[in-house]
Amino acid sequence: MKKQILIVLNSLEIGGIERSLVGLVNGLDYDKYDVDIFLQSRKGEFLDQLTDKCTVLEEKPRCATLLKPVKDVVKSGHFMLAGARIAAKYQTQLKYRDCKAEDLDKISYAHYQRLWDYSVRLLPKIKKKYDVALSFAWPHHYVAFNVRADKKLAWIHTDYTKTIIERNRDAKVWNVFDNIIAVSDECGSAFKQVYPSLSGKVVTVENILSPEFVRKSAEEFPVPEMQCGETVLLTVGRYCYAKAFDVAAEICGELVNRGKKIKWFALGYGGGEEAVKAQVEKAGLQDNFIFLGKQKNPYPYIKACDIYVQPSRYEGKAVSVREAQILCRPVVITNFTTAASQVRDGFDAVIAPMDVKSVADAIQRLIDFPEEAERLVRNTSGSDYGNLDQIELLCSLF
Repeated sequence: MKKQILIVLNSLEIGGIERSLVGLVNGLDYDKYDVDIFLQSRKGEFLDQLTDKCTVLEEKPRCATLLKPVKDVVKSGHFMLAGARIAAKYQTQLKYRDCKAEDLDKISYAHYQRLWDYSVRLLPKIKKKYDVALSFAWPHHYVAFNVRADKKLAWIHTDYTKTIIERNRDAKVWNVFDNIIAVSDECGSAFKQVYPSLSGKVVTVENILSPEFVRKSAEEFPVPEMQCGETVLLTVGRYCYAKAFDVAAEICGELVNRGKKIKWFALGYGGGEEAVKAQVEKAGLQDNFIFLGKQKNPYPYIKACDIYVQPSRYEGKAVSVREAQILCRPVVITNFTTAASQVRDGFDAVIAPMDVKSVADAIQRLIDFPEEAERLVRNTSGSDYGNLDQIELLCSLF
């Protein structure tokens, strides 16, 4: 008999985690597995990219409330869930009221954790029992407490040493799971530093990417706005503290001040977008730092850029960096904790110290010495970035 598999995620809106899930689901052997996908909110641009061999379960309205504004939750009559949301926000703000400004984004982890602590038992359970349940993104409360399965697996997609959460309460959730999946060895090592007692459960399984899919998608349409006669830089991601779009804008300003003729395109969306736009306008960089917004298919943009830049403050493993390498783009990334697991410095990318001047120096060198960029391109073109074997590794845990 086929094993019954459940995969749980918030939604399938545009993002690296979501693209990785699509790669996993489409790569599974459906002669061995029946796969159900439960989305907290049954929406997202990537829904139509899932194979029709899997089943996307119907949305549960109470679960969807956690991704809606509180006023909409009240209007829908889910008063207890609205109260849980309000209490979580108030108590988090009270506890961390003296936190430094630079840590405000990190506090979102603590807020989200408390929200789920208060809400999970108000949410409906999934009635069907599964052989294996996969909780694909933190927080993992729903699979831990509202799903019945013989085996449960949970993912780590970030550097856990950079988060602000209540560790003891979080550990109680992690303890429910049989295996904890880290997307890189360094990501797993960071988690083990925080939770040494859980070290025996941690296994590395990389984000699933199909080079064939990435290359095919890169040919879907042209991007004439990036054929501008200047050096074209690109950054892809969500507008949040970790992805550091604000730092990208600063680096752009540094390069412009040095007389470099560049256009830096920013592709993505998120709550911090307006702040970065205001920063760009204040610096007078509107002609140099261009916002592309939310794009379902980022690959034609990645293929069209001259240099791909990932200025992140921290990462688990950035999917977009690997996609840029698959498309043979010169890559510059910052020296975040897990950077060495992401690229081979000096071979298929450049790892720059995490400050504006150093990243600008690395980018300028690739502009001034095109043979350096060409060498990176040659090395990426000769490398195999496919990792569908990671699906077999994951399935061995089933």
